[in-house]
Parts: sequence; structure tokens; C-alpha cells
Amino acid sequence: MAAAPGTAPGPAPGPAATGAGDPTAPPPAAGDPAPRPVRSAARPVPVGGAPASVPAASPPVQVELPTISVRSGLELLARDPSGQLAAPADYASAGWYAAGVEPGQPGPAVIAGHRDTASGPAVFARLGDLTTGDPVLVTRSDGSTLTFRVTGAERAPKDAFPTDHVYGPVPHPELRLITCGGDFDRATGHYVDNVIVYAELG
Repeated sequence: MAAAPGTAPGPAPGPAATGAGDPTAPPPAAGDPAPRPVRSAARPVPVGGAPASVPAASPPVQVELPTISVRSGLELLARDPSGQLAAPADYASAGWYAAGVEPGQPGPAVIAGHRDTASGPAVFARLGDLTTGDPVLVTRSDGSTLTFRVTGAERAPKDAFPTDHVYGPVPHPELRLITCGGDFDRATGHYVDNVIVYAELG
């Protein structure tokens, strides 16, 4: 069921996104009533090892998820006054947490998007369908494209968002894709969970 428009993705370094415009937590995401977990994110499975070298820094401008037919430009996301990651303004577009890590640099880069709108699916409606090994392509402002591979996924309650696991330091370039998930709470106008997909450069 669609959420009411106007919610956001999640706390920046905190929880994750909700549905129609609500990712909450340190950069957030969207989900569905019963998303299928890819694999426990507590122990992501390496898919090819660490890259031989770290690419030069260059801001991301587009993300593509071929497995679920998503290609989207990237808005620049920041935290709202409450410290949550603000959701993208456009439900059809994903956003990158610009105060965080750039995709391709050591650490967890965060990309969030809405799950749905009041009238239908949004950009990350099928995020929970990704499985281990699926590609995540990030095009950067210098024209280069980086290929990440999904290593795991989880659905977490927004009130118990795994902030340290999502935003905590890691030695190699990694990616977190976030949206809303779980049941839709009509009283609050938000989904109760976040869907988080983990990927690594490789």
C-alpha cells in the first residue's frame, strides 16, 4: 500500500527511509510489505575481494540497478533538522548522502530512494528483489562508471536502525542502498521498517 507523500528516507548516520517520501536514519530507503531478504547483512558475503586500487574521487551522478530495471539520476541528500536523512524530492529519483562517502572511496557510500507514492511505485519499489551478486552501476561526474556487487540485505525496524553497521567505517569502497519496508502505519503515514542492501566495489 502506498504511503502518503511527504515522508523522508532516514537519519543520516541513523535509521532509514519510509515509503512515499520517507527514508529515515543515516541515509535511508524504501521497501514493501513483505520484502524478501537477500541474505543476512550481519555477514555480507564477499563477491570478488577488495579492488586493486581506489578510483580517484568524483561525485556520483547516476545509479543503475539492471536486475530490477532502475536507472536514476542522483539528488544530493542532507540531514533534516532532526538529524534524519532527508528523502529525495522526486519520487522517481534516488539520492546520494553528499556529506558522506563518495562511491568508490573507502567507506560506506549511501544512496536512498522512495518505495512508493500515494498513487503507485517509486524508484526503489523493488529494491528488496536484489540478490547476492547483482550489479549496481554508479556513473560519476568524470564520466566513469563503477560496478558494485550486492553482498547482502536486511530489513530493520526504523526504531532499531543498524546505524553502526550502515554508516560505520569500512576499509574498502562499499555501498548502501536504502528504502522503506515492512508494514505501513496509517497512524503515522510511514512504513515501520527500512530495507538496506549492501554492496562492494569489485
